[in-house]
Amino acid sequence: MTGTVQIEIVGLKTSECSPFPCDEDRTCGLTGCYLSGKLNNAYEELKTVLKKSYGDRVSMKLTLIDKGAPDNIRAMIERDFPPIPMVIVNGRVTKIGRISLDRIKSEIEKEL
Repeated sequence: MTGTVQIEIVGLKTSECSPFPCDEDRTCGLTGCYLSGKLNNAYEELKTVLKKSYGDRVSMKLTLIDKGAPDNIRAMIERDFPPIPMVIVNGRVTKIGRISLDRIKSEIEKEL
């Protein structure tokens, strides 16, 4: 268990937030970014929602790899072949592969 959970979202500047279409069903659990389907918008909405739910117990980082990946991200990609967008929780690659509020919250709860 830890005091602060670090969530890092890794993707491309023009990435979609999910392999699924952004539609009115909102299966991702987010509403503020509805219809954009863009990673940047979903990241900002996720950050806002998690801040309301967890306050300072969760910190967020967005890493765009369009112009190259940091060494630690490159190693994760080479080792795990994770789906993009990558969701990394406290340095651990998850298999989520999309911005999904419920699934990310579940990963946070495992760490708190």
